[in-house]
Amino acid sequence: MKLWAELREAGLGWLALLRGEASWLGHFAPTLGGLVRALAIYLLLAFLVVTLAAMSVGVPTVWGFAASMIVLSLAVLALLVSDWLTRRIVPTTEPPLRLLVPGIYALCAYLIAGGLVSLISGALLPLLWLALAVLLYFLGRRAAHWSHGVAAGFAVLTVVLLVGTPVTIYMLLGLPAAAIS
Repeated sequence: MKLWAELREAGLGWLALLRGEASWLGHFAPTLGGLVRALAIYLLLAFLVVTLAAMSVGVPTVWGFAASMIVLSLAVLALLVSDWLTRRIVPTTEPPLRLLVPGIYALCAYLIAGGLVSLISGALLPLLWLALAVLLYFLGRRAAHWSHGVAAGFAVLTVVLLVGTPVTIYMLLGLPAAAIS
């Protein structure tokens, strides 16, 4: 796997998807191998984000590092759950990998942008959530051929799960609010 080539193809695929070009799917590999590559890249980027964050706040314990990786991995779970739930409510003939592989690359971009935005100002995060929702809306429209309303519902559900799940876990575990960032 050539990391930069994969990321470049994903970027080109997203540009084509947003432009409405029919060739967008050719930039992704909607196969099990493509899913594994996308997940590996996401986990590598999550590792780098945790490492960079540790440079400003101190080296975390092994448990702290593992917890950070798990929390960052919840974004992929949010995408999986919202895709599964949306498909249960509004079936589509398109295979799930057609949506999941590009969706994970969108989460990669969100992870990088979220790390940078968090360093600048946490108040800008809602704009990032909105941008991710727009990307997921277009993904639902193109990859699953959902209507405007269903694609919007999928995007909102994914972002709500993405944002709400880590906060809920922190609250259930009784961790301080500062642990969220």
